[in-house]
Amino acid sequence: MTTSDTGGLPLLENDVLRTFVAIAETGSFARAAKTVFRTPSAVSMQIRKLEDTLGRPVFVRDGRSVRLTTEGEALLGYARRILRLSDEAVGLFRAPAVEGIVCIGTPDDFGTRFLPNILSRFARSHPGVDVDVTLDMSNALLGRLDRGDLDLTLVTSACGPAALDRGQIVYTEPLVWAGLECGCAYEQRPMPLALAPKGCAWRSTALASLDKAGIPSRAAYTSPHCAGQMAAIYADLAIAPFPESLIEKPLERLDERRGLPALGDYHIVLAKRQNLGPAAEALSRHVVESFRDIARGGHTKAPADPVSDVAAE
Repeated sequence: MTTSDTGGLPLLENDVLRTFVAIAETGSFARAAKTVFRTPSAVSMQIRKLEDTLGRPVFVRDGRSVRLTTEGEALLGYARRILRLSDEAVGLFRAPAVEGIVCIGTPDDFGTRFLPNILSRFARSHPGVDVDVTLDMSNALLGRLDRGDLDLTLVTSACGPAALDRGQIVYTEPLVWAGLECGCAYEQRPMPLALAPKGCAWRSTALASLDKAGIPSRAAYTSPHCAGQMAAIYADLAIAPFPESLIEKPLERLDERRGLPALGDYHIVLAKRQNLGPAAEALSRHVVESFRDIARGGHTKAPADPVSDVAAE
């Protein structure tokens, strides 16, 4: 470890942080050693130096497996960000200059939840690429892609990896029932639902699940925007199928404890037109990598390499 010229604090070296992240993700010093192309003894020495530098243990050794300490969990987020920024900085100067315009589509809720971080990172690594964003429903976006209006599009799918047609699963998350905390809309029959218009995978999954469970329902409120559906929930006028990550107060997850059927997972699919140019290919790779980072930071999932092909509904 070297020392900062300004603050007097030791600097964290990238190769040590890369080893630390590899151990955290594999749960083993031996497996991490293969990942970073070092011997197990060299990996152990790196971690000892890291712990000496921080003055805190970052791993708890438990037989052949290891787990992060509280301090290690805190360091993991910083380590990933440092390595990502380092790679972006080097890539900016080492990678061939990429320029052009990329047209990407995304559903409204993805545009507000995921796209800002993805585009911000992409702009730092590819400043010469302009990005044109279209927000619409998944079926409409696929139509735009087929007509050649879009290079890439993110769409929602309730299909699993068995459906091979339109694109690649880049993200998977549980779909759950959302209602107002301490609300009673779910008790009404027919059950009032706040849904997206026809063609939405969440809508079809919710209606099919309720029908199979023998629970009568009606589409009481329809909006192509997530905010419109939330308004009906906040007023305790309806419940809705939502991604698990969106369930925050004053919403609550209903599901089995309220007698509602499980909805399973939904998938975000990246679909591409054929013969993409360099700029679109660069953004495509960046989207996949970004969703993997998002999944590593939370309870949601991204597919392992290679990314599975699926069909969007």
